[in-house]
Amino acid sequence: MHRFSRERHVFFFEEFIPTDHHLAYLEIHPFADTGVKAIRPRIPHWWSEAERDSALARLLDDLIALHGGRRPVLWFYTPLMFTFAKHVDAAAVIYDCMDELSNFKFAPPTLKQTEVALLARADAVFTGGMSLYEAKKDQHDNIRAFPSSVDTHHFHAARATITAPADQADIPSPRLGYCGVIDERLDLDLIRSVAAARPELSFVFLGPIAKISSEDLPKAPNIHYLGRKDYSDLPAYLAGWDVALMPFALNEATRFISPTKTPEYLAAGRPVVSTHIADVVRGYSDVPGVFLSQAEDFGIACDAALELSRSDSNWLTVVDGFLAQSSWDATFQAMSAIVGQCVAVNMASISLSERAALRIYETERVMSDLGHD
Repeated sequence: MHRFSRERHVFFFEEFIPTDHHLAYLEIHPFADTGVKAIRPRIPHWWSEAERDSALARLLDDLIALHGGRRPVLWFYTPLMFTFAKHVDAAAVIYDCMDELSNFKFAPPTLKQTEVALLARADAVFTGGMSLYEAKKDQHDNIRAFPSSVDTHHFHAARATITAPADQADIPSPRLGYCGVIDERLDLDLIRSVAAARPELSFVFLGPIAKISSEDLPKAPNIHYLGRKDYSDLPAYLAGWDVALMPFALNEATRFISPTKTPEYLAAGRPVVSTHIADVVRGYSDVPGVFLSQAEDFGIACDAALELSRSDSNWLTVVDGFLAQSSWDATFQAMSAIVGQCVAVNMASISLSERAALRIYETERVMSDLGHD
């Protein structure tokens, strides 16, 4: 979205936040160093779902009107937003499907039905990986897979000497780390067993805890939960890791997971140990520095990754060549072209409809002048 914001307004409409205020309102927060603005709707916490959706639709209309009232491109990362945005006269509708959200813990029972409606309305569908593409390809006639891209410049900073973040500086090395949401997709038993079997290693977890209780998390002297971190700070943390982890469970919630972190870890110069997530196997099994492992052999894979991290960095030459093929700039250019085509087709369709309506009006007017009913 940063790249799209160079040539148009971009508003990131976030999930609503409950408030004690008696009226619904919007908070607008610009993202630093970008043209993207975060839109955070605040909704009275006692309102019903119908009242909430009505208010969200009204707030969205106000936002569009406030910025010129032109037909926007609606870009959905989740079908949940379609409920209150489906009435908008859009220049184009894009569904950027990053995961099978209906498989997630506590997913609304109406989510699949809402997604069907969004797919019917969408002009184009993007998927975050090939597994998801294969699951959705028969549900839309204009669908394209965009496997995980990476901001290599941002994460390359982790390869340089960086001042250690205060909350990580005193954690003993070697450090193996994970960054991302800590939820039901992680294999907690795997983490617990590997940490117990390798007490000399430190396991660092960055990210918010969601949909699981902190009481369920593995606890040990060598496991460290440092909480949510800003994207801008991630290279400083990764610089202090020897190995990066993707300790995902193999379940319905991870069946279509996009391996977003894999190219970021590699760009940071860190070997990666992952369970057999489908799109990691498909896209990275032949990439140096990526160690795929069954849960029972995860510790052995960590040992091998640590050995690589202590060797020379020749393997990164091949990695950098691989990552050059998946830059965000290339992804943006491809996505932007598709969005432009959708807008052009819709605008042409509207022009044809307007001309047809004008012809009908002129015919009716002439017939009226001639005295015909």
